[in-house]
Amino acid sequence: MKTAPRILFFGYSEVGHACLELLLERGDNVIGLITHEDAPDENIWFKTPALAAREHSIPVHTPESVNTPEWIERIAAMQPDLILSVYYRHMIGPAILALPALGAFNMHGSLLPKFRGRAPINWAVLHGAARIGMTLHRMVQRADAGAIVDQEGVAIAPQDTAEQAFRKVLPCARIVLARQIEPLLAGTAAETAQNDAEATYFGGRTPEDGRIDWSRPSHEIFNLIRAVTDPYPGAFTDHAGARLMVWWAQPAPGQSGQPGTILSLDPLVIATGDGALHLTRAEWRGIPTPPPAVGAIF
Repeated sequence: MKTAPRILFFGYSEVGHACLELLLERGDNVIGLITHEDAPDENIWFKTPALAAREHSIPVHTPESVNTPEWIERIAAMQPDLILSVYYRHMIGPAILALPALGAFNMHGSLLPKFRGRAPINWAVLHGAARIGMTLHRMVQRADAGAIVDQEGVAIAPQDTAEQAFRKVLPCARIVLARQIEPLLAGTAAETAQNDAEATYFGGRTPEDGRIDWSRPSHEIFNLIRAVTDPYPGAFTDHAGARLMVWWAQPAPGQSGQPGTILSLDPLVIATGDGALHLTRAEWRGIPTPPPAVGAIF
């Protein structure tokens, strides 16, 4: 009897959990999970593939890097026929990508070639994208640049937060994998080269990237706020030795002033580059000295 192809799964996040769960429900021959230790300073608000792997007695590995000689040798010894990567946070080197006879494929959280790189959903929300999606593509040495196997998209609303957008797009990953897993295992999946001329690339985000520039237009500031609000680190602005975290805002029609000026304290309204925003959910971290007053500037 022929042995089912050996799948080595690299993954993290709830997208990784959903895709690994699909393979395990199907009874596919998953020989191991390579994932990350949960970062102690990260808000883990999502399921991770380690949960699904351990429920099914799948070996779980958490190397700091898979591209060391030791781990290249260990992965070669696992003899994977197919590598699937779903929201794995590190680049996988060419020595590993060359191992499986059926190839190595990645599930990326955008409609490639748009929004290559890290945190694609947050970046899409920040840039006001009306549609996002999941793309299954062949892995190559350049991040998210390999030929596309399949993708599925979904519309997002102008007021959706990044988490709401994530919840809408999450099922797309499972839909794509369900459509393509049999062709992948048979080595017959069709591939279409990406148009590099249409590609956009964005790097990883840090908490500091949530700093508000009040000289920007109101809609850009609002998109930043919704891109990094709960459960992400949040948008912020500093004043008088304290930090104001801004979790939500709405336009303040008819109001304007020098960008960053406090136009009203109750409700809290701040002038932007083209108008003003009413900060409907905000909190101080630290005590501003002196206290904020109308006319003060962030």
